[in-house]
Amino acid sequence: MPHGAGTHHRLSPGAHRDQLAQNPAAGRACVSKNPRACITLARQSASRNALDLMENPIQELQIAQSLLLALAEDADTQTWRRQYHPDLAPLGWQLGHCVYVECLWLHERIRGDDSVTAPIADFYTPGRQAPEDLESRLPPQPALLTWAREIQAFNRHFLAEMPPQWRTHALVRDDALLHYLVQHHSRHYETMLMILSQKALRETRPNGFAPAPLHAAAPRDDQVEIPGGHYRIGTALPAGSDTEAPPQHAQLGDFSIARYPVSNAEYLGFMEDGGYSREALWEPAGWRWVQDHKIQAPDHWRLSDSGAWYGIGMRGPYELAADEPVAGISRFEAAAYARWAGARLPHEYQWEAACRSGVLQQTGRVWEWCENPFQAYEGYRPFPDPETPESRFDEHHYSLRGGCLHTRRAIKRPSYRTGFQPDRRHMFAGLRLVY
Repeated sequence: MPHGAGTHHRLSPGAHRDQLAQNPAAGRACVSKNPRACITLARQSASRNALDLMENPIQELQIAQSLLLALAEDADTQTWRRQYHPDLAPLGWQLGHCVYVECLWLHERIRGDDSVTAPIADFYTPGRQAPEDLESRLPPQPALLTWAREIQAFNRHFLAEMPPQWRTHALVRDDALLHYLVQHHSRHYETMLMILSQKALRETRPNGFAPAPLHAAAPRDDQVEIPGGHYRIGTALPAGSDTEAPPQHAQLGDFSIARYPVSNAEYLGFMEDGGYSREALWEPAGWRWVQDHKIQAPDHWRLSDSGAWYGIGMRGPYELAADEPVAGISRFEAAAYARWAGARLPHEYQWEAACRSGVLQQTGRVWEWCENPFQAYEGYRPFPDPETPESRFDEHHYSLRGGCLHTRRAIKRPSYRTGFQPDRRHMFAGLRLVY
């Protein structure tokens, strides 16, 4: 029977269901069977430093699992199955992939048991399926949710009561795999919010929404001087991710960086000054992109009948706050704005050095595009699979820093980095200027 018929749901460790219900240790591992109860725990943990989150690592894993489940449970059938953006696999696939990744490392790689992973590896490994196959083969929502809950509970129980023969495994020492899974799931939680945002962009109608006009502003003259010198960049495993390790020592010259990211009002100034129609402001590839796709504004901006700009969010149309950081722009747009403002984008080392110094304001509200390609650090070693390096280290992806309002605390720190292609706009990104 094909995977789309739901056969892999029979592969969950159902034989352990009674054990999980009766064994008190399972209760300790599973803090709550209700994903909603973990939302409160997630809010409580959000105020703690990202690298101190693992005081109770299994609880942190459950919070991450429960946030994924909550989004999946709330989705209607179409939202569950549909691919709303070429880069974003369906919402239901995101949940299934996260469960698959848990089983890949906990059971196939540590225990040598691939009974769960082997039948579904092709489906839940990114890049192995065409988008239309993801939609058509995704199991029904109730079945996949039940499967996910059972396996996630079993995985937490396995971690809490791991037999002695596996406790010395390299992936288990220092909670390395737990750190990885919490951060992996946090990334996919944000991806699921990207999906819901893209759904809103395609389905929301203004229905007479009449926003107050947004007024353009000149770039703010508020920079802070960062002296040249040696700066520590990155962090170490297992608390960090492999793309930010090992720590580096960077020699930087003097530079000035904007205290605040570029705001909606400042970005509107660029637009009203013909920013999208002045070829001289754009890199050649960026200008071709603007012309080919008729780009005129950030991804989620819309123009009302009265000529006022407003935004489309997951909950519908909203007024654009003048001082809020602009979001929904590509690196092409960020670089063009910087050129228009007589500035440039920061190298990610500059961004991290300034962030660690505590002088930047409004960090963590939007991802911030950097000047440089997303590349491996010297001494980089892929984790958890040493044979599979990061695929985005290809000179075609560019670094982003800082996180956004939707980024979980587990991956929100000065050293955390991600990379996207320069024309992508779906990941809540803006910019900050360097002079």
